[in-house]
Amino acid sequence: MQSLFHLAIHITDLDEARAFYGGVLGCKEGRSTETWVDFDFFGHQLSLHLGEPFMTTRTGKVGDHMVMMPHIGAVLPLDDWKALAERLEQAGIAFDIPPVVRFEGGSGEQRTMFFFDPSGNPIEIKGFRDFASVYAS
Repeated sequence: MQSLFHLAIHITDLDEARAFYGGVLGCKEGRSTETWVDFDFFGHQLSLHLGEPFMTTRTGKVGDHMVMMPHIGAVLPLDDWKALAERLEQAGIAFDIPPVVRFEGGSGEQRTMFFFDPSGNPIEIKGFRDFASVYAS
């Protein structure tokens, strides 16, 4: 069975969200109204609604990093991850955790990067050479 994940979160400005998710991240815009917009967020439905973004805290200990919780994200093939990291750098996006290799040489080796959307929502994008290792223990 194949399914899509749907997530709806708050943003503070639709135009900024469109510029970031559509322009910077390259996500295709879907339906919208005057209070929300949908995006194809790397193959999943992300609905951005006007409102107060969720509260976050730096409480997620992963390896050597304390990451923002909760956060949204995606897992990409490694070449797509590298291309996105370069696009974010060229766009001048400030990284909370710059692109880095995590668990190098171990099971579940991955690339990761953390940054914020214009409304302050934390985003993590992971890159894997082989999706079979995403759940490796």
